[in-house]
Amino acid sequence: MQFRLYSDVHEFCNDTYDVLMHHESQNMILLGNIIIGHEGKDKTEWRDPANWLMATVSDANGIRLTALMTPPHNITLYATDNIIDLKAINCLIDGLIDFDIPGVMTEKTLAKYFAIEYTARKGLTYKTTMNQRIYELTEVNPDIKLIGEVRLLDEKDMCFFPYWLEAFNAASSYGKTEMSIPQEAEPYLYRLSTKKIYVLEHNGIPVSMAGYTRELETAIGVAFVYTPPYYRGKGYATSCVAQISQMALDKGFNKCVLYTDLLNPTSNNIYQKIGYRPICDSLMLQFE
Repeated sequence: MQFRLYSDVHEFCNDTYDVLMHHESQNMILLGNIIIGHEGKDKTEWRDPANWLMATVSDANGIRLTALMTPPHNITLYATDNIIDLKAINCLIDGLIDFDIPGVMTEKTLAKYFAIEYTARKGLTYKTTMNQRIYELTEVNPDIKLIGEVRLLDEKDMCFFPYWLEAFNAASSYGKTEMSIPQEAEPYLYRLSTKKIYVLEHNGIPVSMAGYTRELETAIGVAFVYTPPYYRGKGYATSCVAQISQMALDKGFNKCVLYTDLLNPTSNNIYQKIGYRPICDSLMLQFE
């Protein structure tokens, strides 16, 4: 086994892109981040590849394990074709032993193997912070009842969008029960400027939102799904996600991909009704 640590994101992209595309939907985060670094259009905050940890483990047959960490986020891994090789995992840990890794997020079996070996070597423990399922959609269920109309969020929605986004973030954070009160406009205006987040209006009233994340070769991510508690149970989120998913397919993407928290059976049920199908489970583990 041969460990390689990269300092050039372009080399890392050239070496790993085709390997990761074997499971494009599963590797939405890895591929999306690599594309961000390779294109170099936005180097704010964690997006500057100069601060990234990029590594591979290879044998005579090619790359067996790919690793990327964009501090302060967890390390993300992919075992080629989901074939887990303990020798490759230990080789990776040997190469990364001097790095401080806050946690791991990847396919659940690989996440557990890596966490067990890494924490044993470093004298740490680990705990689960999110138990996720990755879903993929290639066709929207034609029987879904569509309510209202979706439109892009813009600056006139600043009266509610920051609060909805913070409520979404709080609901997506394991063990978090309180949302942050927005203090500055800039981070929310930045989100709006990407023109990827939509609101569903019913009778002219904003009732739900959803948006896109990473755009890959044939897949696009769907996230930011949020409905205020007082509008829930009316089919708004279902309609919103169904509409933007169809919009993505109409734009030429072959599939939509989203992550869910397995502790939230309501959202998992909604997505499956729309036409999303599970492709694998993923764990987010924190090292302590």
